[in-house]
Amino acid sequence: MSTQVSVFALGGLNEVGKNMYAIEVSGEIIVIDCGNKFPDESLLGIDLIIPDLSYLEENKERVKALIVTHGHEDHIGGIPYFLKKIKVPVYATRFTLGLIELKLNEHNLLGETELIEIHSESNVTFNDMNVSFFKVNHSIPDCLGIVFHTSEGNIVHTGDFKFDLTPMNGQYSDIHKMAKIGQDGVLLLLSESTNAERPGFTPSEKMVGEHMLEAFMKADRKVIVSTFASNVNRVQQVVDAALKTNRKLALLGRSMINVVNVAIERGYVHIPEGMIIDPQEINSFAPERVAILCTGSQGEPLAALARLSTSSFRGVEILPEDTVILAAGPIPGNERNVTRIIDNLFILGAKVIYGSGVTTGMHVSGHGYQEDLKLMLTLMKPKYFVPIHGEYRMLFQHRILAESVGVEQGNTFIMKNGDVVDIEDASARQTRRVSAGNTYVDGIGVGDVGEIILRDRKQLSEDGMLVVVLTMSKRERKIVSDPSTITRGFVFVRDSEQLLREVNRIIKKTVNDLQEEDRHQWNAIKQNIKKAVGQYLYSATKRKPMIVPIIIEI
Repeated sequence: MSTQVSVFALGGLNEVGKNMYAIEVSGEIIVIDCGNKFPDESLLGIDLIIPDLSYLEENKERVKALIVTHGHEDHIGGIPYFLKKIKVPVYATRFTLGLIELKLNEHNLLGETELIEIHSESNVTFNDMNVSFFKVNHSIPDCLGIVFHTSEGNIVHTGDFKFDLTPMNGQYSDIHKMAKIGQDGVLLLLSESTNAERPGFTPSEKMVGEHMLEAFMKADRKVIVSTFASNVNRVQQVVDAALKTNRKLALLGRSMINVVNVAIERGYVHIPEGMIIDPQEINSFAPERVAILCTGSQGEPLAALARLSTSSFRGVEILPEDTVILAAGPIPGNERNVTRIIDNLFILGAKVIYGSGVTTGMHVSGHGYQEDLKLMLTLMKPKYFVPIHGEYRMLFQHRILAESVGVEQGNTFIMKNGDVVDIEDASARQTRRVSAGNTYVDGIGVGDVGEIILRDRKQLSEDGMLVVVLTMSKRERKIVSDPSTITRGFVFVRDSEQLLREVNRIIKKTVNDLQEEDRHQWNAIKQNIKKAVGQYLYSATKRKPMIVPIIIEI
């Protein structure tokens, strides 16, 4: 008797920053990854974007585990918010667990969460499925692909990967095991698509170390390197270059310090004793004997590099002839912020090494190019294919690659967030959807800021606001005194006295007209004031400020 198997896309398409998928077998749901995404400029005041958990909350008694493929923010950033809603064991590798523990500690969840360490040889058994793993190479240590062994067939989730044949950390992709998985039969493959548009193979991380050392040797003064804190292999290469050029190393940025501490503690980064110095000690050494490793390669306005570029990092400054290396490519959407920082660095007189990794040799992607993706498809030989992790155009391109290496036309499903692929009798179909989308995190509020609030914030940011305070008699429903108007971000009061006098006149006329019509409800008065004043202000200024009428009863 066959068992229905379902695959859910809960945060993948067009959401490179917040990955989440789920597998359901015989009523048991296993969640894969739970990331976050950082907002763009249109989402005013929003701190984070996490996946919509409503479907999982509605079925939380059936959710049995969260399995994490690796420790990047777009795969672990939403975990604390997930665990506040759904208490399940978290399965992850040793290094990934270290990063997850940092997040859970911040949210006071560490003591009440069951964390289970796994590795490439682990097996986890549930009622109607067995889960095994295989090693993949990426830009962070301890990355795994996942195999779900079900009665319908094997379902494989690759996680993020590339095929680096000379990895810096010695964590080779387990190609032989992948081939064996493919030989045993793969019914459905979910494979990442981030670089599906880029031809060739991804360059090796080893190339970066050679260029890094060359830049350190040419530098006359301080060297400042900015990269992703989680790119532990890159961190080790900076350490090695500093060591070979007899430099001390200072760490700037909270995430950089936290991740490096976890990496040192768990043996993933090796730094000689006495090499790390406090930022306050930088000026105690000659500039040619100092290197700085910092966050901010994506132009984040509050990160260390942005503050250094504006000379606002207390106790540390970039001086003329210092060398600044951006050892990371800008994520799409961050180019403007990165460019602004680069300009500021040039104004300070620094020598800046930036641009695409191919040009500078200071960055290679952790995601497979087209030939890497085709190799994975060839090893796995899936009957059905779901491209994941990317914009729609990337998933579309990945489908073309899959068909070029033997996946039948019509057997690829490009899943939008909320789409479900159901498998029964070894046949897959995509016919239904569940609730999925974005949840906004604003301060301590999770999901309490929606489109209406964001629209109000946008209006406030563009045209400001006008508060109308009206004092009225509770018994007679008449105006007791002249209206008072307060503006913020709309007009400068001293230069707009005539405009505001006309606003007050319109307010009084509106209230009097309503009284003649015998309409005394406060809500009706407020709505008519907003409408009349709004029409006048737009005709006079071509602006649409937010109008907030306040009625005080006496």
